[in-house]
Amino acid sequence: MAEIVRMPKLSDTMTEGVVAAWHKKVGDVVESGELLAEIETDKATMEFESFQDGVLLHIGVQTGDAAPVDGVLCVLGEKGEDIKKLLADAAKANTASDEPAPVSTDKPPVAIASNEVTPQPRPASPAPVAAAAAPVSRAPNTRVIASPLAKKLADKLGLSLDRIPGSGEGGRVVKSDVENFKMASASGMPVISQERFSEVGVSQMRKTIARRLAESKFSAPHFYLSVSIDMSNAIQARNAINAQGLYKISFNDMVVKSAAVSLRKNPAVNSSWLEDKIRYNEHVNIGVAVAVEDGLLVPVVRFADSKSFATIGEEVREFAGKAKDKTLQPSDWEGSTFTISNLGMFGIESFTAIINPPDACILAIGGISDVPVVKNGEVVPGHVMKVTLSCDHRVVDGATGAAFLKDFKNLLENPVLMLV
Repeated sequence: MAEIVRMPKLSDTMTEGVVAAWHKKVGDVVESGELLAEIETDKATMEFESFQDGVLLHIGVQTGDAAPVDGVLCVLGEKGEDIKKLLADAAKANTASDEPAPVSTDKPPVAIASNEVTPQPRPASPAPVAAAAAPVSRAPNTRVIASPLAKKLADKLGLSLDRIPGSGEGGRVVKSDVENFKMASASGMPVISQERFSEVGVSQMRKTIARRLAESKFSAPHFYLSVSIDMSNAIQARNAINAQGLYKISFNDMVVKSAAVSLRKNPAVNSSWLEDKIRYNEHVNIGVAVAVEDGLLVPVVRFADSKSFATIGEEVREFAGKAKDKTLQPSDWEGSTFTISNLGMFGIESFTAIINPPDACILAIGGISDVPVVKNGEVVPGHVMKVTLSCDHRVVDGATGAAFLKDFKNLLENPVLMLV
């Protein structure tokens, strides 16, 4: 008997999926456990295996198209089976679920905002901009309209007006067009004399990032605490460890370890707001923000307080590779209790980050700057890193966040304490 295979919910935040590839075509025999399709979620592209045997009778979502969770992905059944009624019933059920509930006449109706996302096909890549020397596309035997000054200047420079795009009324070439064309030709830059733009459809990942961060920013009352850290001892410790040649550690590995140990000392920061209760986590799982092409992923280093610099570094590098390849699994990004976002490697001195729910805090890490500092009454060269803790005031108070930062700063300024 034919059965509908629905778009699966492959992550806790997934509302719709895009079919990246079909591994079967209509008429193919499908066995239980066999790879059926690849589905792009808001965080990764994941393989989807069939849970039943049968013949693929219908594909409901074409490659590159999107469908909401529980939408009709495909139909499996016996060869030659009539599935028209099955699909019609599914369409009716869909329509019925979309109909608004009756509104009581006792009270004026209240408008309800819909969260439904309309699936959109993937856009084609924008066409490349023409090179500077490429001629302007004009109809054959069309006279070029140009101002007297433009004609005179073009003649002086030895330029053909046919090659120059006009910005004046009706495509008229004016003096500035000739000047811009000359400068662009000399620099090898494309000539743009009219406003233009391209639009690209929003990916599943970007939609989820937009929704979750907007919810966090506008529902959690953020406040921010900043501190400057002397990284001189951390630099010496890192150089000494890396000089052994057994493994290489980064400053980010030291930051993750320092945050994990500080959370163990300050469990009130290692917490979550759950509306009717606050959860204080006894385990320390650090989410490390990783930039990818479509946005941001936050894989989780679990029990980070009990791991060495080298182990943390190895896990983060593995996660970064999987994130860029879109092979992260839900178990890789779920369960964080605290998040770190590090932009120091991009030359950013300091910034504030939006809390990654359900965490109560996120720590923004800036770069290490070579600046003069005062030590023992003397101005000496220093290495300073600025960090900012974003806190959900529903859970974490100012003094609580400050206590965490005090311990975090102390550990990085005295990294040998993290080895105890």
